Amino acid sequence: MGKLKLVIGNKNYSSWSLRPWLLLRWHGLAFEEIRVPLYTPDSAALIEGYSPSGKVPVLLHDDLAVWDSLAICEYVSESLLDGHGWPADSTARAVARAVSAEMHAGFQAVRTGLPMNLRGQFLWRSPGPEIEAEVARIAGLWADCRARFGAAGPWLFGEFTIADAMYIPVVLRFRTYGVPLPGDAAAYVQHCLEQQDVRAWCEDARHEVEVLPQFEARELWEPMPGGAT
Repeated sequence: MGKLKLVIGNKNYSSWSLRPWLLLRWHGLAFEEIRVPLYTPDSAALIEGYSPSGKVPVLLHDDLAVWDSLAICEYVSESLLDGHGWPADSTARAVARAVSAEMHAGFQAVRTGLPMNLRGQFLWRSPGPEIEAEVARIAGLWADCRARFGAAGPWLFGEFTIADAMYIPVVLRFRTYGVPLPGDAAAYVQHCLEQQDVRAWCEDARHEVEVLPQFEARELWEPMPGGAT
């Protein structure tokens, strides 16, 4: 296996960067982490030196550049994990790909209204029916996957898969904004938050010095007493 490099953005804000990072870490694949702070005067030029799309994340494997979080995860699964990024069962694998693609392409209201901010901790305040509908859809997806395919373990499909990597940034958003969830979804959130790699990413985020006001959402949310904001 050639040398792997993963180019990511700020850990506090870049949900897309977290997804392939988690997959690589979970499977113990050695890689060099290259962090490029976003929205600085130098960001675009630095990222363009690595990424054909001009965006992060991008995986560099020898002479190959793979951009886009889901494409990176697919490549890692096929080329480096013998397909083990997805469930072995074909039915479970099809559903895992579908829910991952839905996350990749959808839930725009949640992305916009609940921006990634791992240093923030806010009291829940309903942001409106569109976001609430998407939250309900996500919680329903988690419950359905767990009920149908989760008997072998605590993840969406029993064992950790790309689907979990795709949804853990949503888990972290729900924690930041104190989103109320039904019991099965809340249990999945708690399980994800207890994972060593998730905790390591969050700890690195807390030590970052960059502040991006567009992702802070302070005017919309009341800080939780004692929470870091």
